[in-house]
Amino acid sequence: QVQLVESGGGLVQAGGSLRLSCAASGSIFYISAFSISTMGWYRQAPGKQREFVATVTSSGSTNYADSVKGRFTISRDNAQKTVFLLMNSLKAEDSAVYYCHMNRGSGYWGRGTQVTVSS
Repeated sequence: QVQLVESGGGLVQAGGSLRLSCAASGSIFYISAFSISTMGWYRQAPGKQREFVATVTSSGSTNYADSVKGRFTISRDNAQKTVFLLMNSLKAEDSAVYYCHMNRGSGYWGRGTQVTVSS
């Protein structure tokens, strides 16, 4: 199995920046799939459904939700089995629990990291 652990969340003022990290670990058989898997970030605000934020494919192609385009940047380090989300120009509406996702098999989710943006 694969475990995904997010970190880097916290409280930040509007206009500020945060960098989230998601580290993957697990059995060699499963963790070797990291470099060939699409990795993504999703978020869920209180009372709302989980929504797509960004993905990065194994070849480095990226895709973003319209609401974060131009402000967020997703990247990955396959050697470190880590995916990042750099969030700039944060807004109050970006406040949510941010989850990491590995698109492999039935999919794997982390437990999330809280991001709170004060206005």
